[in-house]
Amino acid sequence: MTSTANTSTSSRRLPGAAAVALAATAALLAGCSSSSGTKSDNPLSGDKASGDTVVVGSNNFAESILLADIYGEALRAKGIKVTYKPNIGSRETTYGLLKNGSITVLPEYNGALLAYLDKKAGPKTVAATTAAINAKLDSKLTLLDPAPAQNKDSITLNAATANKYHLTEKSSIADLKDAAKDLVIGASPEFQARKQGLEGLKSVYKLEFKSFKALDAGGPLTQAALQKNTVQVADIFTTDPTIAREKFVVLQDTENLFGFENVQPLVSKSGLSQKGVDALNAVSAKLDSAALRDLDGQVQLDEKDPLDVAKAWLKSAGLD
Repeated sequence: MTSTANTSTSSRRLPGAAAVALAATAALLAGCSSSSGTKSDNPLSGDKASGDTVVVGSNNFAESILLADIYGEALRAKGIKVTYKPNIGSRETTYGLLKNGSITVLPEYNGALLAYLDKKAGPKTVAATTAAINAKLDSKLTLLDPAPAQNKDSITLNAATANKYHLTEKSSIADLKDAAKDLVIGASPEFQARKQGLEGLKSVYKLEFKSFKALDAGGPLTQAALQKNTVQVADIFTTDPTIAREKFVVLQDTENLFGFENVQPLVSKSGLSQKGVDALNAVSAKLDSAALRDLDGQVQLDEKDPLDVAKAWLKSAGLD
C-alpha cells in the first residue's frame, strides 16, 4: 500500500468505500499532504521532525485519520506548528517512526498497544492499562491521558451468517465454536499473529476458522467483504457506523479478549511542549464513544472531509 506526487486535501475526502480504499492506498504509496494541504514527507521515511513542528501521524484507517486531525487541529488552535503524516500503516510501523522521531504524536488505542508491547498483560482497569504500557514503552515515548471514547476490535457477522446460525447481539464469540470451521474470517494481515486476533480466538474461545482473508484494519475492504459474503466473519471496530447500516451482528466478547480500547495519544517526550500536552489532554477529556461514533458517521457515511469534521467538533467542544 504505498505515486510519486503529493496528494491534495481533496484526496482525503471519503466519498464511499472504494474511494476510501483508493485514497488510503495512494497516500501510502505517495508523499502525503496533510489535512490542511501542508505537504509532508513520505510517511514511511525516516526524516526527523523539525524542532518547532509537531508531526501528527495516523494509521491506515478512517477513524485514525479523523483522530489525528482532531488532535492536530487542537494543537494548531494553541499556536503550535503542525504537519501530518496520514495513512502510515500498522502499529508495527508507526511505533518505529515514533521512536526515531519521524512523528511526534499518534492517536493510539491503549489495549491494542499493550497487546503489541506485552502479549501476556491482562490489566483490569484503564489506569492499570496505562501503567502497564508505560512500563514497556521505549524511554523516549509516553502516553497522555486516555479518552472515555473506546473503539474495540470485535467479532462481527453479516446478517445472513447470523441468521443461519441463530446468533444475535446477545450471543457470545464462544457461540461460534461449532460453526467456525465452515466460515472465512477477514481482518488486517497483522490480525493473524496477534493475541487480540486469531491467536487469542483460538486460545481463549477455541475457534478455528475455515480460512483467513487478509484485508484492511476494519476499513472499506473488510466492510465490503463482509457485506458481499466474501467473508462471513470480520474484525470490525465497534464505533464503525456501517454496523447499523448493514445490520451486522457484533458478538459479545465475554472473555474480554479485546480488553480496553480507549483512544489515547502516544507521544515523543522531547517533541511536545507542556502547552501541547495540555491541549491534547483537553481533547481526550471531552471525547466519548458516542461523539466518536457520530464523527465517524459524518466522515464514512455522510462523506464529509475529516478535517472539516474535526474542526467543527473542536468548536462545539470549546477547544478551537
